[in-house]
Amino acid sequence: MAAPEAGIGSVRARAFSVPTEGPEGDGTLTWTSTTLVVVEARAGGMTGMGYSYTDASAAALINGPLADCIAGCDAFDLPACWLSMRRRLRNMGVAGVAATAISAVDTALWDLKARLLDLPLASLLGRVRDSVPVYGSGGFTTMSDDDLTRQLAGWIERDGCRWVKMKIGAEAGRDLHRMRISRQAIGDAALFVDANGAFTPREALRMAAMAAELDVRWFEEPVSSDDLAGLRFVRDHAPPMMDIAAGEYGYDPDYFRRMLATGSVDVLQADATRCLGITGFLQAATLAEVHHVPMSAHCAPALHTTIGASVPNLRHLEWFADHVRIEAMLFDGAPTPRAGTVSPASDRPGLGLVFKDADAERFVRKVSA
Repeated sequence: MAAPEAGIGSVRARAFSVPTEGPEGDGTLTWTSTTLVVVEARAGGMTGMGYSYTDASAAALINGPLADCIAGCDAFDLPACWLSMRRRLRNMGVAGVAATAISAVDTALWDLKARLLDLPLASLLGRVRDSVPVYGSGGFTTMSDDDLTRQLAGWIERDGCRWVKMKIGAEAGRDLHRMRISRQAIGDAALFVDANGAFTPREALRMAAMAAELDVRWFEEPVSSDDLAGLRFVRDHAPPMMDIAAGEYGYDPDYFRRMLATGSVDVLQADATRCLGITGFLQAATLAEVHHVPMSAHCAPALHTTIGASVPNLRHLEWFADHVRIEAMLFDGAPTPRAGTVSPASDRPGLGLVFKDADAERFVRKVSA
């Protein structure tokens, strides 16, 4: 069918700072709020929405150079828009905040294209599954023992998750105790741990040996994701039933190519709010597939529910406690797990999400135009 008139008009980004319910922490960082940047892109009488969890400065990049470089472009020409944005920010460096800004716009354009076609985005991308498995994720190092066990058990009892993940590394002396009480709380479910790069390679192997006694099946970022040789060392020497996972800080396809070429991970993680959007996520998934490596989607579950339905080698997505709370609060249409899975919208166009402007107003942060 003929494409509708779809010259991109306005592109607008807003930043929102949402306080956490209490202090949250992992192996290397603590925080008390999460910043959400939401993008709206208009064309052909429709509005597409995308978002990223990033710094508020990303909104200024979107409202300025990124909006300028795609103004008037055809909303159906997503590869051209994606390349234009990457080239526009080339001289400032595309990794980091710039990548998260491009990610949010790219997602908004995918949502916009699906809305212009009056299709669910999952149908536009093409599904390989109707529902996507999730694993419960949180277990912050700042939690009390009671809160930790309550949260992990809740994902299994309430949401039907088969896997749950906790943070380690902030106080190595307490990690074994916290893993033990977590194991008691979840019974036979699989226990994952995430160090957020807190350990050296040899420290990570010592922790892996202790974790194996509790049947921990997944060790995420045992060392910094920048240390590909260190990740490979840990992977080569880790207990045989323990997957080494990383990739959440991949900002472009070249990073994922290097990680896969060095054999650094058993499971590749990618985050569409960081890795240049849905376009970048699909490229990472293709790279992983040709290396025979499974994928796992990092955070932003409302977004990855739709993407995950289209990725053949996706194992699961992260049901991250902080983002689950924010998305349920601020997006109509946010998914809810059933029997440990979530399903993309099949009766609403695009991502199937509507941003709750009135509810978000109290969290607004001022950004430059």
